[in-house]
Amino acid sequence: VKEASYTRLCKTKKILTVNGKFPGPTLYAHKGDTIIVNVRNKANQNITIHWHGVKLPRYPWSDGPEYVTQCPIQPGHTFRQKVIFSSEEGTLWWHAHSDWSRATVHGAIVVYPKIGTGYPFPKPDAEVPIILGEWWKKDVDEVLQLMLATGGDPNISDAFTINGQPGDFYPCSRAGTFKLNVDHGKTYLFRMVNADMNEIMFYKIAKHKLTVVGADASYTKPLKSKYVVLSPGQTLDCLLHANRRPGRYYMAARAYSSGIGVPFDNTTTTAILQYNLNYDPSSSPIHPSLPYYNDTSSAFRFLGQLKSLNSDDYPDSVPLNVTRMVTTISVNAFPCVSPTNASCEGPNVTRLAASMNNISFANPDIAILQAYYKHIKGVFGTNFPSYPPLVFNFTADYMPLDLEVSRLGTEVKVLKYNTSLEVVMQGTNLLAGIDHPMHLHGNSFYVVGYGFGNFDVKKDPLAYNLKDPPLRNTAAVPKNGWIAIRFKANNPGVWFMHCHLERHLTWGMDTVFIVKNGECPDESILPPPPDMPQC
Repeated sequence: VKEASYTRLCKTKKILTVNGKFPGPTLYAHKGDTIIVNVRNKANQNITIHWHGVKLPRYPWSDGPEYVTQCPIQPGHTFRQKVIFSSEEGTLWWHAHSDWSRATVHGAIVVYPKIGTGYPFPKPDAEVPIILGEWWKKDVDEVLQLMLATGGDPNISDAFTINGQPGDFYPCSRAGTFKLNVDHGKTYLFRMVNADMNEIMFYKIAKHKLTVVGADASYTKPLKSKYVVLSPGQTLDCLLHANRRPGRYYMAARAYSSGIGVPFDNTTTTAILQYNLNYDPSSSPIHPSLPYYNDTSSAFRFLGQLKSLNSDDYPDSVPLNVTRMVTTISVNAFPCVSPTNASCEGPNVTRLAASMNNISFANPDIAILQAYYKHIKGVFGTNFPSYPPLVFNFTADYMPLDLEVSRLGTEVKVLKYNTSLEVVMQGTNLLAGIDHPMHLHGNSFYVVGYGFGNFDVKKDPLAYNLKDPPLRNTAAVPKNGWIAIRFKANNPGVWFMHCHLERHLTWGMDTVFIVKNGECPDESILPPPPDMPQC
């Protein structure tokens, strides 16, 4: 991890990179492999690296979120991270998990089928990484520090990117626009990652359809669509059949943002798909027509159509007899205690916060995993509620101001080994109703249901999809709506759960699941590595 100079939008700045590359290098593995990554921090700030969607069975030590599973890697130090793949097959990604460093410290992970096996779809002729990103002209750490100092929203980004480039419609960007050359009649596997910091994205290629065959490194039933939707943290495997009239076509991506009065970057990033045949190379590419920014029906029409493959070779194992847990996810506010209003730019002179079950997560001074493994007391509590402590009309248009105030805490949820858990995540309209992409470390989960309004415990479970729900590691909770996920807690360890909108993670929309050891030796956390970073 080191600084490198990059020029975007007419301005050069130093950014954090891995091996000097932005986006960072792609990691390749086969299903079931174990790889070793030596992370050397040659920067002047702390860093951690997370292997997003990799379950790391029994080995949370490499998972990466700072002060949850490890202390940061300090400047000049090295951490030898063992990355254990198990059931994952498809596209995942890695990224920094400290402060906002992941804006530039990220890259794809490609997990191929086991040697001797193949895809459950015709083998493509080539594969292409498509990484969506977000770019600020300012140093990203300055954006974070200003947000923390003012207590308000962060400054929105200046551009979105495709494979590190903003595209033709931003200043000083046309020369660097990513271009993909394709041969007519061939099929390409797009390995897509949304590495954005704060926006769910629509993506579309003019005059072409994509066939989704995988999501979050799990195969899906083929879904042909004119556009796709990716939340921050999500990945898709999509087949592109290059079967259109030879020419040049824009691929484009822009934000889906449903919050009223919530600032967002409304620019559009583009790249160019061009056929390797005779045509006028100076011709203008054809533009796609993307869904509008707040088109909730288009966003969830796509997400709701995704189904797991659930075949003989890739069977589902949806938990049926479950313990149910319900958590609200909210944007909140803390009262202003500053002598001036300069640090209270939230609504009604407050400081913005976020919560799960009305608790805004506070990082401890040492890693929770370290404290749990070594039985160090006083680092975290075990009283994360199984149900909302405050029950009200979560999606009402108007709410009493006192409901907006959450409490700071470091509370975790402890689960017995092999618990079959259903988690219902209920969005609220406190301060600002908006969609929330929720990510669970160390596990994948089945998204068995979603809806708008308040979750109805008697009616809504009757409509669950228990036959072929998509298996994800990150899922979007709709604005003023809910999702229900199910998973079996059979991976002992300490596992972070949080909103993957970076500002909400920073404000405290997080919690931790501790999965206890089972009774057998192979159901216990493995010992830590000798070079584990220290606080």
